[in-house]
Amino acid sequence: MREQDRPLEGDAVPPTNKGMLAAAGVLLMIPVIALMAVFTYARDTPELFGWPFFFWYQMLWIIITPVMTYCAYVLVLKARGQSPKDVQ
Repeated sequence: MREQDRPLEGDAVPPTNKGMLAAAGVLLMIPVIALMAVFTYARDTPELFGWPFFFWYQMLWIIITPVMTYCAYVLVLKARGQSPKDVQ
């Protein structure tokens, strides 16, 4: 092995739990799929507080997406044996 091919100690890839990484990927894909399927929410009813379904459905995803992204972030850290406190 050449000297330049050897991984440095700080660059070593930690062992990972692939199941948890897959779950994180699913969490990240759900909002993408939900919002790309426009035909499922391109309608007026049911209304919520006078808002047509089309608008409040998208606003709901504005709240749900960061929650799912944070959960995916935590899953990735746990899959690598870290916690959010370790990263800071």
